[in-house]
Amino acid sequence: MLTAGDFKNGLTFEMEGKVYQVIEFQHVKPGKGAAFVRTKYKDVVTGAIREASFNPTAKFENAVIERRDLEYLYNDGELYYFMDPESYEQIPLNKNQLGENFKFVKENTVCRISSWKGNVFSVEPPTFVELKVVETEPGVRGDTATNVTKPATLETGAVIKVPIFINEGDNLRIDTRTGEYLERA
Repeated sequence: MLTAGDFKNGLTFEMEGKVYQVIEFQHVKPGKGAAFVRTKYKDVVTGAIREASFNPTAKFENAVIERRDLEYLYNDGELYYFMDPESYEQIPLNKNQLGENFKFVKENTVCRISSWKGNVFSVEPPTFVELKVVETEPGVRGDTATNVTKPATLETGAVIKVPIFINEGDNLRIDTRTGEYLERA
């Protein structure tokens, strides 16, 4: 059990059956009236940000977020299987639990899995991955007046914009947070 007076940046707490993380907080002691804690917090499951003021003695349950590094093995259509490298336990996850940036993950990649009370709510791939281009149009010579890009299909099936000098078979370094091409690997 913790109180609003104990809030710190990054602290997770449970309120109304949901888990939140403190983004910002400020202890306010006005000249007239009781003190309060102005708080900006984020729902860790949905990502929604809210602001509220709490009495410093308001009590909340401490929420423990479990974060583990698991290796992505394979998928069988609807389920994606991850393995704990220490216990070799396999954990199946639905496609809707993975997130948009999972399209840059290939087999045998280690991802960070976040869960609360056994329910997985976040799968974070590595920040940077190296993937091979399997399909792209050839670059046209002389078409270099500005930063010209073209679509390229990667080995995971993801399609990104790349400069015109990239060819099929090139290995690229991709930022999974933005989905942008960084450099040739």
